[in-house]
Amino acid sequence: MREGWKIISLGEIATVSAGSSAPQNKELFEGGTHLFVRTSDVGKIRVGLINNSADKLNEKGIKKLKLFPSGTILFPKSGASTFLNHRVILTCNAYVSSHLAAIKAKTQSALDRYLLHYLTTVKAQDLIQDHKYPSLKVSDIQGIEIPLPSIPEQKRIVAILDEAFEGIGRAVANAEKNLANACELFESYLNSVFTQKGEGWVERKLGDVCKNLDSKRIPITKSKRKSGNIPYYGASGIVDYVADFIFDEDLLLVSEDGANLLARTYPIAFSISGKTWVNNHAHVLRFDEISSQRFIEYYLNSISLVPYVSGMAQPKLNQKALNSIPVSLPPADEQRKIVTQLDKLSAETHRFEAIYQQKLTALAELKQSLLHKAFTGELTAKPDTVLKHEAVA
Repeated sequence: MREGWKIISLGEIATVSAGSSAPQNKELFEGGTHLFVRTSDVGKIRVGLINNSADKLNEKGIKKLKLFPSGTILFPKSGASTFLNHRVILTCNAYVSSHLAAIKAKTQSALDRYLLHYLTTVKAQDLIQDHKYPSLKVSDIQGIEIPLPSIPEQKRIVAILDEAFEGIGRAVANAEKNLANACELFESYLNSVFTQKGEGWVERKLGDVCKNLDSKRIPITKSKRKSGNIPYYGASGIVDYVADFIFDEDLLLVSEDGANLLARTYPIAFSISGKTWVNNHAHVLRFDEISSQRFIEYYLNSISLVPYVSGMAQPKLNQKALNSIPVSLPPADEQRKIVTQLDKLSAETHRFEAIYQQKLTALAELKQSLLHKAFTGELTAKPDTVLKHEAVA
């Protein structure tokens, strides 16, 4: 820590209090215009500025509630969101839920935005002894130790961090835009393929264009599996590796059950090849041509399966329903061309996804590095022009 800095508890340089219990009468929110910020509102921002809330109180609703001024930092102190370590600062006056701590700097000794930046480095997990009950007392938050430089130096730190984080935000936004463009191009081509059928396309039922090998599947309980290097597949992909195999060929697996049939977080159809073992949570389909297999894979992953799935609580796509799915097939040569183009666009999308994740990781590391330097005094030990160049390089 730099000379001239001091370590001081948050409670000495800021007022720390809890918000108000949420009014339970729905009438108190009808036609409301006064912000009532909850942890869910904070969660949408995560870290940064907040100027809105999902719920708004009317004049009756705000009676007996404390109004917190613009510049107040909100710090989740109880409930499931406590360990998410979200930190926001109000940019307007607002009423606040009791699950949030409200922190306002005493202007003569600290800046609100300086405290906000520092509090993003504080983990609630480090303040709570019993992690089964994620709850902080106001006194726990008051006891947080803050490295405190002079007000002019706090202003320098805030200015440098704000500018650097704005640059980081732009970099993330650009990466998101590139990824969104790649996904949009892929989805656009995918939709055009299956909605603008050309000459020579034929209508079939899925069960008529492939052979179902479900009868060959063998589920093995985890305790009875022999560890090896052969993939053991379930509804959403590889779940283990075993020592033996059932299949040794190109096949298409389709999820038979599970929430993903409706949620579609992961592909429900995926190709496998070589030695494999499949349990009874994935249908096994064999095609005469690999191009037909891949074409159907893309098709099944592009359509809604809701009409074919039974049981909303425990979704299931049974064999009869799977076989009944109508498919439109172009001639073999066109299938190959379509699959080649979809593979190319899919690879480009995955490339941008990888770049996006790499950039997020790198920028998160940069942000942590800047925060560490800021609160050890290293960040303001150099001229501002050098610091700004390093921060956004």
